[in-house]
Amino acid sequence: MRTHHARAAKALDVVTEPGGEFWGWAGRTLGAPARTATGAPAWLRLVSAPEDKASGKLWDGTLNAQHAFGDLDGHRPELLGVHDAVDDGTAYRAELSARVSEPVLSADPILQHDLRLPEPWWTDLAGVLEKVSAVGTDRVAVRQQYMDRAIPEFVGIPAPAAPCWTTAHGDVHWANLTAPLRILDWESWGRAPVGFDAAMLYAYTLLQPITAARVRAAFPILGSPAGLAAEATVCAQLLQTVARGDNLALEVPLRDWAEELPHC
Repeated sequence: MRTHHARAAKALDVVTEPGGEFWGWAGRTLGAPARTATGAPAWLRLVSAPEDKASGKLWDGTLNAQHAFGDLDGHRPELLGVHDAVDDGTAYRAELSARVSEPVLSADPILQHDLRLPEPWWTDLAGVLEKVSAVGTDRVAVRQQYMDRAIPEFVGIPAPAAPCWTTAHGDVHWANLTAPLRILDWESWGRAPVGFDAAMLYAYTLLQPITAARVRAAFPILGSPAGLAAEATVCAQLLQTVARGDNLALEVPLRDWAEELPHC
C-alpha cells in the first residue's frame, strides 16, 4: 500500500507530508496529508480491492459524489483528482481531495461525550442534508429487500413502508463530521428511506442523552410516522453489527430504541 501510495502521489503531482499516515479498516485504505504543486494542502487516500471487485457503489462513491454534489458550498471536501492502477491482481484507486483542517468531532463513530455545538452548526447540517436529499441518483444506500428481512429479525416488527425515498449520505456519524461543518466519507451515499441520515446520527448518539435530544430537535422527522422506516432500518443495521460483535456499547440503548419504535 505504501509503495502504491507513493506512486499515486507522483502520478498526481503531489508531495506527501511525513508522519501523517491514516490506515482504514483492515488496511483497505491508506491516507496521508499532501501538498499540490502549487502548495495547496490536500489529502491523498488510496483504496485497494481485488481487481474483479474494483467497481460498484463503494469503489465509485467518492467520484460519483463529486459529480453529483460538488463541494456542497464548502461542506464537502472537493475531489481534485483520481489515479487508478492495477498490480498483480489488485486494483488501487488514489483519490486526491482538498484537505480538511478541522479535526473530526469524535475519533469513534459512537459519540463518547456530549457536544455543545452552536446553533448555526445544526442549521448547516440540516440544510446540507436537505440539499443531498434532493439530488437524483440511481445509487442505492439501503435496499427494500434488506429492510423486509432485517427489521423483523432485529427490531421485531414488520418492515414499515417508507413514505418516500430520498438521497442520503449513508454514513453520517461523529467521526465523519467536523466543526465548522464538513461531512466526510462519501463512499456509501445513495437512495434510502426519508430521514435515514438523521436516524443514523441519532443512533450513534444514544450514549449521550443531551446531544441525542439535540439531534431529535434538529430533525423533527425522528419520532414521527414519516421517519419510522428510516429509524427501524438504522436500528436493525446496528443491532446486526452488535450480533457480529461490533458496537457492543450501543446494545442496550439500541434494544430500548427498538422497543419504542412501534409506538411512533
